[in-house]
Amino acid sequence: MLRIKHTLVNQPRWRPGVLVKNRLGLVLQSWLLNEDSLTARLKNLFAGDFKVEIVSQRWGKALVDEAIAMAISPKERVLIREVILHGGGQACVYARSILPQSSLTGRMRSLRKLDNKPLGAWLFSQKNMRRSQLDVADFQQADMALPVPARCNQPLWGRRSVFYIDGKPLLVSEIFLEPLLVAINQKLILG
Repeated sequence: MLRIKHTLVNQPRWRPGVLVKNRLGLVLQSWLLNEDSLTARLKNLFAGDFKVEIVSQRWGKALVDEAIAMAISPKERVLIREVILHGGGQACVYARSILPQSSLTGRMRSLRKLDNKPLGAWLFSQKNMRRSQLDVADFQQADMALPVPARCNQPLWGRRSVFYIDGKPLLVSEIFLEPLLVAINQKLILG
C-alpha cells in the first residue's frame, strides 16, 4: 500500500456540475455528471478488467470544505480512504472518501474494512441511498501530490458528492485521470 501525507496540496474550487457544464466536452460531461455507479461504468468500459488499489486508509480530520459539504464539524474524526481505480491495467481514477466516525455505525460499520473492494459497489447496492448534487472541479498538477501511477501533465477534472445511507453522510471525490479519458475516446472511435 502506498503512503502519502496530503494528496491535495491546494483545496480545489468545487462548483455545482450544472454551472460548469459548458466548460466540459460532451464526452467528459457524460462521465463527470453521470449519477450512476462509476464502478459499474468502469467495469463495463474495461470488460471487467477492474481493480482497486488502496493508497492510504487512516483516521484523521476532513478538509474544511469536505466537512462543510457533509455538515459535520471540521474537528470530527473521520476515516480517510484514498484509492486508485484501475481499468485495463492502468490507473484511471483517484478517489478520496471521507467517512465520519459518527456515520460508521450499524450496517455502515463494515465500511471500516473494505480493503480492496470498491466503495461504489456497496453504496449503489443500498436501497435507501440518497446522493447530493455532483460538484465539479478542475485540478492543475501543482494542486496535487498524487501517487506516481496517477501523475499526468495536463489539467484533470474531478467530481464529488455526499452519499447518505440511513441519513448518515459520507463524501466521495473522484479525479478522472488521463488513461480513463483515452479509453473513453478509444471506445467511442472503435465502437
